[in-house]
Amino acid sequence: MGRLVMKFGGTSVANIDRIRNVAQHVKREVDAGHEVAVVVSAMSGKTNELVAWCTDASPMHDAREYDAVVASGEQVTSGLLAIVLQGLGIQARSWQGWQIPIKTSDAHASARILEIDGTEIMNRFKDRKEVAVIAGFQGINPQTGRITTLGRGGSDTSAVAIAAALHADRCDIYTDVDGVYTTDPRVVPKARRLDRIAFEDMLELASQGAKVLQVRSVELGMVHNMPIFVRSSFDKPEDIDPHANQPPGTLICSEEEIMESHVVTGIAFSKDEAQISVRQIEDKPGVAASIFGPLADANINVDMIVQNVSEDGKTTDLTFTVPATDYNRAKDTIASAKAKIGYARLDSATDVAKVSVIGSGMRSHAGVASKAFKALSERNINIRAITTSEIKFSVLIDAAYTELAVRTLHTLYGLDQA
Repeated sequence: MGRLVMKFGGTSVANIDRIRNVAQHVKREVDAGHEVAVVVSAMSGKTNELVAWCTDASPMHDAREYDAVVASGEQVTSGLLAIVLQGLGIQARSWQGWQIPIKTSDAHASARILEIDGTEIMNRFKDRKEVAVIAGFQGINPQTGRITTLGRGGSDTSAVAIAAALHADRCDIYTDVDGVYTTDPRVVPKARRLDRIAFEDMLELASQGAKVLQVRSVELGMVHNMPIFVRSSFDKPEDIDPHANQPPGTLICSEEEIMESHVVTGIAFSKDEAQISVRQIEDKPGVAASIFGPLADANINVDMIVQNVSEDGKTTDLTFTVPATDYNRAKDTIASAKAKIGYARLDSATDVAKVSVIGSGMRSHAGVASKAFKALSERNINIRAITTSEIKFSVLIDAAYTELAVRTLHTLYGLDQA
């Protein structure tokens, strides 16, 4: 017998039939003797609808009321799942974030979890054998007493944080894919599902474009050493043995639990990038601060940065990337600071993509990146910018070559082979 947190995303609870399917997954674990808490997202498309209603009501809406509206999607799902579970003869009760409580910061629409008191839920495990069905994505700010939401994908974060608070043995993330792959199988048909992946590798994959898990949820898993198991909610509940050592899926765990670490674990990519080049800046101390300071003040995240000598040999060029959603704001921010920066020209492009190669094994292997640069050059793929870390390197390329680059690198590092 163990204690599990099971999280189901929007596609898994998209309608009543799918909620009934989720209930069968929960029943399987309850029948196996596990104590279970379930975290649910809003039905697929519901959050987008609620956000659109807020925008339609007023483009400059109050963020506190926005949270009150969009948090209702998860409230509906948790209540419906509790009703279905009760119909199956399972003791179940729905919980909203404020009822537990899940205490958060007051940054509405992007709050961070500060503390979770799981005492009452754990007492009900013991006294009533009750399944807790928890609305994900939401909490309460203790100072204001207002409902808060954690940002898009926040139900993953809720689930891992709740698992840590309840001292669960594992947090199962049920989604519409059956695990974490070496890259997107829609781009590389030979992509393989990984049985296990280290927290660090998963964190890099998630932050560099892999859409399987929200970055913050992986961070929390790593901090609390909470194993996260990514699995499909569309596997038939009756076909899964709850006592199996590892059913189909991918276990995200500490590096020590992985017997053999590959040099490269996976390839991630993102087309949601934009490139900005500030040309012919006087090369003197403080120039970088005059560019990146205003961007930071505008809450614009800068990723790749390359500085080189301008064509005239006397000044410098500075190129960087920002999320595509911040592209226009970033250009306007730099243009408004032109007098202080003192540049001659501002160039920009949105037809770019970032491709990242990730693997903990890079720590102990030399020449991993140089192999990639050579392979890409042989395919006539031009690299606009490069960034590196201990277990990752990323290249910025023309968006038209994204799929070719991903396939080339996937084969280069032997990820096509089982």
